[in-house]
Amino acid sequence: MDELLPRSLTPSVLAVLVRRGADFAAAEDAVQDALVEAVRVWPKDAPRDPKGWLVTVAWRRFLDATRADASRRRRENRLDEEPAPGPAPAVDDTLQLYFLCAHPSLTPSSAVALTLRAVGGLTTRQIARAYLVPEATMAQRISRAKRTVSGVRFDRPGDVSTVLRVLYLVFNEGYSGDVDLAAEAIRLTRQLADSIDHPEVAGLLALMLLHHARRVSRTAADGSLVPLAEQDRGLWHTGMIAEGVEILQAALARDRLGEFQAQAAVAALHADAPTAGETDWVQIVEWYDELVGLTDSPVVRLNRAVAVGEADGPRAGLAELAALSDALPRHTAVAAYLHERDGDLPTAARLYAEAAHKAPTLAERDHLTRQAARLNSGLRR
Repeated sequence: MDELLPRSLTPSVLAVLVRRGADFAAAEDAVQDALVEAVRVWPKDAPRDPKGWLVTVAWRRFLDATRADASRRRRENRLDEEPAPGPAPAVDDTLQLYFLCAHPSLTPSSAVALTLRAVGGLTTRQIARAYLVPEATMAQRISRAKRTVSGVRFDRPGDVSTVLRVLYLVFNEGYSGDVDLAAEAIRLTRQLADSIDHPEVAGLLALMLLHHARRVSRTAADGSLVPLAEQDRGLWHTGMIAEGVEILQAALARDRLGEFQAQAAVAALHADAPTAGETDWVQIVEWYDELVGLTDSPVVRLNRAVAVGEADGPRAGLAELAALSDALPRHTAVAAYLHERDGDLPTAARLYAEAAHKAPTLAERDHLTRQAARLNSGLRR
């Protein structure tokens, strides 16, 4: 069978779902799931009515996702805007669902993707963006994970490291503003910290608290992004920062360093600085060195290049950046910032404009566009 046939029907199937009441983004996600299933099933058992088959499967996927999203939102509505400090009461079985989705029969990456989709309520597009892969690739990964666990008994829950990875990604999506999940992720991580004596659980909780403490300062009244250096530190939640630092110090004292503890140490150094100019960038570079050793992540290396640019000067940062792929998300934005600090304003303006076209969110795009306009305005004077 022609493998392009299912995809050629996408527009008409999508239109049917929208007419039935599905919003466009959710309909797209459901149709993507149906297409993946069609590629798997049709070569062995082709339907007489391909479009009808796709509509039926996609509509079922949409209803399943809608019910899961409604359940998640009910849980979120029970939360206050700011997560309460201290132990979290075990009020539902959400955390247990995270462990069950992290099944030993799945690879860690597949378990994370499945949990984010089935329990976390994220869309396939959001998960793909977090993993830096095409949406179609992630849709196939999630569908394979569903098939893998469809016939197994959920009596062997997954490991802590996989659940931590899921909670981290859920928090990041909530913190970015795309989906308000940050407080829910903190609540679940508190529950996990209460039930498991694990330094990386403590490290993740500290990291979440330290980031969440400055959430209110990250956007202006008009919704525009406020860079860290320009944030009003008087708005930062000092109690949350103090709790995060205390949790982090206790975890580090156990001398079992992990990536979440190292990331939390970076966040703590930012939180400890009275002003942006007093940030201890030398220590931050040292912590990024630890993170590179722990993860060898290109995103960590990108962040390290920024820190090197602050500690040793923009040209040192640009030298670090040159060793990284320019396909990395935000690579161009970092290059623009370092070139501006180095005094090369024409190059910085061009790169800010280029980065705006690649920005993953509307808020980032608008921020980078304003940066380019600011520099171009100065160059025309």
